[in-house]
Amino acid sequence: MAAESFTFQQLTTPSDVTPQLRRALAECWTEVTNAGGAAGFPFPPVDAATVIPALDRVIALLSPDTSRLLTATMDGELVGWLNVRRDPFELIAHWGTLHHVQTRTDVRGRGIGRALMHEVRKITRDEMGLEQLHLAARGDAGLEDFYGRLGWKEIGRWPGALRLAPGDDRDEILLILAPL
Repeated sequence: MAAESFTFQQLTTPSDVTPQLRRALAECWTEVTNAGGAAGFPFPPVDAATVIPALDRVIALLSPDTSRLLTATMDGELVGWLNVRRDPFELIAHWGTLHHVQTRTDVRGRGIGRALMHEVRKITRDEMGLEQLHLAARGDAGLEDFYGRLGWKEIGRWPGALRLAPGDDRDEILLILAPL
């Protein structure tokens, strides 16, 4: 499926997020987490009672200069989303971080994740004036290959930083995309 069949929407203020979109974001986050996705909740299963407070914190921080949501829809339905943030402190205001990158499980393999990543690269460069993006990914989840194909470079690891269960420690992989 070509990227042209996806519609992207940026949300830059809490009032941009409709109740319907909030529900769809929460459903996506729950689905991805419960399928084993590394999208912010390490201990599935999760439900709306767990996801909605975290989602509401993301939404509350939306601001054109410091935090944006990027959604992808197909046929009017949410199929993926991510959050990009930047700290306005002048020492580090030239870079941002990606959070909660995810796509619905039933549409994986159609290029939605890749399209979201290309779109956020353009937005952060052209609209937010960023020069680089940072991302932390869970090791042993196959994410290194996905991001590597998109030009991201591994710059380090925190060995065993993520404890998913006793005896199941994973590295946190630090990635950078620069220049944008």
